[in-house]
Amino acid sequence: MTNTLKKNLKIILPIALGVFLVWYSYNSTTPEDRKEIIFYIKEANPLYVFLSVLLGILGHVSRAIRWNYLLEPLGYRPKLINNILIILTSYFANLGIPRTGEILRATALSTYENVPFEKGFGTIVTERVIDVIMLLLVVTLAFLLQTDIIMGILQERGFNVTGLLFLALGGIALLFVCIFIIKRSKSEFANKIKTFVKGLLDGVFSIFKMKNKWLFILHTFFIWGCYIGMLWIIKFTVPETISLSISQLLVAFVAGAFAMATTNGGIGLYPIAVSSALAIFGISSVSGDAFGWIIWIAQTLMIVVFGAISFLLLPLLNRSK
Repeated sequence: MTNTLKKNLKIILPIALGVFLVWYSYNSTTPEDRKEIIFYIKEANPLYVFLSVLLGILGHVSRAIRWNYLLEPLGYRPKLINNILIILTSYFANLGIPRTGEILRATALSTYENVPFEKGFGTIVTERVIDVIMLLLVVTLAFLLQTDIIMGILQERGFNVTGLLFLALGGIALLFVCIFIIKRSKSEFANKIKTFVKGLLDGVFSIFKMKNKWLFILHTFFIWGCYIGMLWIIKFTVPETISLSISQLLVAFVAGAFAMATTNGGIGLYPIAVSSALAIFGISSVSGDAFGWIIWIAQTLMIVVFGAISFLLLPLLNRSK
């Protein structure tokens, strides 16, 4: 398989999967259900949608501020407005072609703020590692708060909890064995893995060496608080979801987060994943689907509108470069 074909498949397959899931979601509901879902979407209180979008924007602004804390030790402090516009533009790009946003972000930073590409890209990789750690924390928190429900669902679906526990322990043991082998190995492949992991760890631990480490950590929790808050506010747009607790919504948040990573911007899959998670807590498929579509439409429109504006404003505000 040629490199060109691989690149094209990486672009086409997530989009095709998203389109298929939209079709599947449409055909798996009755005409009456679709009318009710559309009714909920049309009747969604604009105030709650606006507040959800506002939280999303605040999260992106906080990310732009936090980015400078990573760049400062390297000797760079870009303009905050440039950081904001670059971040929004990168998310806009990711809706079209997955992972191009990160390349665009480092390139734009190099173009408009004279930060070498490799250094800018290194800070973006560090950010992604921190995001993965935060997502794992949210997954763990959701599991701890809803252990009984999640375990009950697994047992209902034929999963042996004891078997899963042993499988997890076996996986951890295998991981340690692999780490031991890679550390002892002198092969080129092992050296590449060691270099990659070392780079990631250096990026993570560099946080504790920076001047504004506590502000960085504070912004990190604020960013993820905004993400969760976006979901929590939207619960007030659908009558059946108003009574959901924050711990129940965390389960839906985790499902949605994994859906976002699977297709471009979660197209098609995000509403299905969120609705399936809410069904665990007795929310009907109609209300769950409506909730999922409202939050997905709000998030996607925010990225499309503000991302497109940022794409146009960035070169205009930096005409000299």
